[in-house]
Amino acid sequence: MSEHRMIQASSWWMAVCALCVVACLFASPLVAQDDSFGAEDEATVAEEEVDFSEIDDLLAMDDEVMNDPGVYSYEPGARRDPFRSLLQRKDLPEDVEPERPEGVAGLLIDEIEIEGILMLEGAGPVAQVQTASADISYLLRPGDELWDGDVVRITLDEVVFKQEDRDPGARKPFREVVKRLNP
Repeated sequence: MSEHRMIQASSWWMAVCALCVVACLFASPLVAQDDSFGAEDEATVAEEEVDFSEIDDLLAMDDEVMNDPGVYSYEPGARRDPFRSLLQRKDLPEDVEPERPEGVAGLLIDEIEIEGILMLEGAGPVAQVQTASADISYLLRPGDELWDGDVVRITLDEVVFKQEDRDPGARKPFREVVKRLNP
């Protein structure tokens, strides 16, 4: 390193140190505090009596509101309620299942058996199904909705259903079920 650069570097450091010393000298009166000012404030606070009853009343009202289930309301609009569990699909208790309607809308995919498949001109394929618990036959067409799914397609020897998966841990919300025509 040249001698000229060494002199510039040392003078620059001396200038920085001088500025720091000057800043400390001017800042020290600002940092110092008057002890009598703090003592007066403490005496004033000690003389005044603070009323906490209003705060206690407000806290009691908050507890009443938070613990009252009838007070809770949330207007979700088209969004889901963020305060409801994602594991519950309906607002019904878990042990109560809603009553199934009569007819095709009340059929469960697991309960039905394919009795026959008809190919109608102009109307497309129709499947005749029957449940083990009833002596009534029903006719299904593609797109018909059942209690736990719907009919996807009907071929000459099988009916394909899309069944809702009610298991909250399932990867998909539905599964494909294929029922073959009984020989």
